[in-house]
Amino acid sequence: MTRKLLAEFLGTALLVCVVVGSGIMAQQLSPGEVGLQLLENSTATVFGLGVLILVLGPVSGAHFNPVVSVADWWAGRCQRSGLTGAELPGYLAAQIGGGVAGAVLANVMFDLPAWQISTHHRVTGGHLVGEIVATAGLIAVIFALARTGRAARSAAAAVAAYIGAAYWFTSSTSFANPAVTIGRIFSDTFAGIAPASVPGYIAAQIVGAALGLAVVGVLYPAPTPAENISHPDHPKDSAHR
Repeated sequence: MTRKLLAEFLGTALLVCVVVGSGIMAQQLSPGEVGLQLLENSTATVFGLGVLILVLGPVSGAHFNPVVSVADWWAGRCQRSGLTGAELPGYLAAQIGGGVAGAVLANVMFDLPAWQISTHHRVTGGHLVGEIVATAGLIAVIFALARTGRAARSAAAAVAAYIGAAYWFTSSTSFANPAVTIGRIFSDTFAGIAPASVPGYIAAQIVGAALGLAVVGVLYPAPTPAENISHPDHPKDSAHR
């Protein structure tokens, strides 16, 4: 359990460090070019997230996200799979602590005050809808892969790709993660979020996670081995045509 919690702390810290650090670098390299800054920020996040999942996934499952951990506990509570109720609080604490540490580390790397509070207010009705959509999609991707036995080989690419896309198609730029949201309070830069905006974002993320898990429950009511999934080119299907 100690190894798992360390992996979750490090993974969340480095994820937030990537998000905040690339946001700071984007501001410095492309001042005034908001679209280009978002491209630079999202590209670094996609690559960083994919690598972190590959490296730390075998240790802790690479949740790095409280709503993923809660969904994992909720979905597996009847079958006694996933996180247990005893493990869940440790995961949440490690992720939130890691998120704050990652923002502070990014500030220090760029010679900014280590401890700062964002003044970037983000809450509008559209942003909250964007967070619901972003989080629902993220949970659906993760648990659809898990239910079909493809998480081990596909999660890093699929999750990173989804987050990269959601940066651009959601109005909120896809925080989709309470630990990352809390961590980004502590950076008054391009990637920051003002404390007053955080409760709305986290509430939207919780709603989105519930919706995403509900969709997966309907589409995949029981775990299905990947080799049994119907596919036009699958030899089993061809034999029946």
